[in-house]
Amino acid sequence: MKINWSKLIAYPFALSFIFNCFCSFSQPVLNYRRVITSLSAPLEIVNAADGTNRLFVVQKVGSVKVYDSAYNYLGVFVTVSGVTINGERGLLSMAFHPDFKNNGFFFVYYTNTQGDIEISRYTVSNNPNRADTTTRKIIITIPHRAAANHNGGKISFGPDGYLYFATGDGGNGGDPPNNAQNGKVLLGKMLRIDVNNPGSQLNYSIPPDNPFVNDSLIADEIWAMGLRNPFRWSFDRLTHDMWIADVGQGVKEEINFRKGGETKGLNYGWRCYEGKGAYNTSGCKPADQYVFPIFDYTHNLATGF
Repeated sequence: MKINWSKLIAYPFALSFIFNCFCSFSQPVLNYRRVITSLSAPLEIVNAADGTNRLFVVQKVGSVKVYDSAYNYLGVFVTVSGVTINGERGLLSMAFHPDFKNNGFFFVYYTNTQGDIEISRYTVSNNPNRADTTTRKIIITIPHRAAANHNGGKISFGPDGYLYFATGDGGNGGDPPNNAQNGKVLLGKMLRIDVNNPGSQLNYSIPPDNPFVNDSLIADEIWAMGLRNPFRWSFDRLTHDMWIADVGQGVKEEINFRKGGETKGLNYGWRCYEGKGAYNTSGCKPADQYVFPIFDYTHNLATGF
């Protein structure tokens, strides 16, 4: 079986799933070659979908480097100021607007100087390989000061044109404040906002079909809840299915999967459940009220990495 590993780089959770499936049979033989050097803590490779086939490498240290399709270095596309870089904090992700070719908008996801999760929008400059840093507009800031870990880390536009992003539960072990199950807190959630139609008080609005817009106990931005630290997730580009790689507490890692159109209003179970097993069920609903992962695995070489 021949796999195009370069195409799978945008789907680390799918890659993890494939590796684990192979564990039942035999380990794959990997071949690789070095094409880019001089990177500092690279976390993500993004394509602008503007026809240029450029590669944008997001570095945790706060900058994004850009390369052409032959891996030639074109420069620093943007350096995001005011990024806190320690532990799991830093510049974690970026996403280009679906109409980037015409409007020049792109968005970055990072931890700010207070340690809070923040998303900002920039516009490209007259030089297509440089952003205009004077155009920065903060879209949303989510308080996250109790601990440096569990910031989530992936932002992406959905096939519906809305902006999705997954946040961590706020850090420390076991989610002490139970943020992931608290509908009034935007931590430990998958969020969905409309950045094309800013509100009167915010630089975004709420999509009218978000699942909890009529629930006074749950914030309107929430698309799904019950996540611990969904550092990487993605849509399947063909089917629009959602895959979420969620970091476990100490025993299990998990991969959540829902078919396109079936992902809203779900509760993935943390902190009540870690993977498919109970973790802290105090005050939790019956188990059938949660969506369990399609796959989970323990921390050992036989079934995980």
